[in-house]
Amino acid sequence: MENSPKYDRRPWGSFTVLDEAANYKVKRIEVLPEKRLSYQRHSRRAEHWYVVNGTAKVTLNGDQFLVKKGEAVDIPLEAAHRVENPDASELLVFIETQTGDYFGEDDIVRLEDDFGRMA
Repeated sequence: MENSPKYDRRPWGSFTVLDEAANYKVKRIEVLPEKRLSYQRHSRRAEHWYVVNGTAKVTLNGDQFLVKKGEAVDIPLEAAHRVENPDASELLVFIETQTGDYFGEDDIVRLEDDFGRMA
């Protein structure tokens, strides 16, 4: 059994899986300055984002708002969502707690993507 966290680099930054079980997964996500994840939705998981460094610009079902260090936002099942780092110099870091019955990367339906990863 491996004890080291699972790390994955992406074009927008990186994530590290901190913990996981059958009904949840916890990630530490870093978003590089002025980068954003795809606008996406999930059919089998909801997410809770807690910002620990920087400020997140969140798009949730078309509405945009800022989530600052020490604040959190809930992403319901099936909600269209995106997070971006609007800062030009500071790393955005947040803890994502996923709850549901499946956490595979193939549960991502990308609606928009800056990196050509649309199906």
